[in-house]
Amino acid sequence: MDIPKLFSLDGKVALVTGGSRGIGRMIVEGFLGAGCARVYISARKVEQLEATVAELGDKVIAIPGDVGTVEGCRALAEAIGAKEEKLDILVNNAGAAWGAEFENFPEQGWDKVMDVNVKGPFFLTQALHGLLKAAGSMDSPAKVINIGSIDGRKLNPWETYSYQASKAAILHLTKRMAARLIEDGIVVTAIAPGAYQSDMNKAARDFGDAVAKGIPARRIGEPEDMAGAAIYLASRAGDYVIGSTVTVDGGIVDAGLPHNSIDPS
Repeated sequence: MDIPKLFSLDGKVALVTGGSRGIGRMIVEGFLGAGCARVYISARKVEQLEATVAELGDKVIAIPGDVGTVEGCRALAEAIGAKEEKLDILVNNAGAAWGAEFENFPEQGWDKVMDVNVKGPFFLTQALHGLLKAAGSMDSPAKVINIGSIDGRKLNPWETYSYQASKAAILHLTKRMAARLIEDGIVVTAIAPGAYQSDMNKAARDFGDAVAKGIPARRIGEPEDMAGAAIYLASRAGDYVIGSTVTVDGGIVDAGLPHNSIDPS
């Protein structure tokens, strides 16, 4: 058994939405280290994309876009299709969050989060279906990895209603998509991250030591933890994992400890 080959992404082409920072960037760096030929990254903020490309090198290609609309998903897919005949790996990582008290939670905070976190992954995958089919087969499937959250598996103490609902939805949607797309040689899975330093998770970013006290592993997640999970699912090693969610949280959910209650604002 060739273990390095088992986890290799040599020659693969990937797209990571929200790939310029946070968890998306961790995954991008992991894919590069595992041998990806090219990793496309997309986000709304051009300056962040350009900075990431400058730091990571010419194997990273930036395409600005907004996956919160069907039109944006189709435009991004069209841009990828103009450059590639197939796409081996799609990571639906772009995300949005909104917090407000129940009595004042706005419709905008519901629609924006659901559009980016649930509608976006579905319609981007749909728009890229042809490129994924061209790359995949039963012997060597293409991969779609949806980035959820432990907040889709376990309540947190914050009033982030649409975020928590969206992350539960994407984990179930992963199963439904997986059941259909395996017919086309495309494996769909999900990752549910716990606490990692990012602009979205301000608690882990700004109060990492305090957050770590509520985690069985006694630390917040590191880039290698997220990269390792994504490489596993994207590589030959993960070919037989279909529709499942890999929880990468240091034990918060499945060790039964309560979510830490540090205010992320």
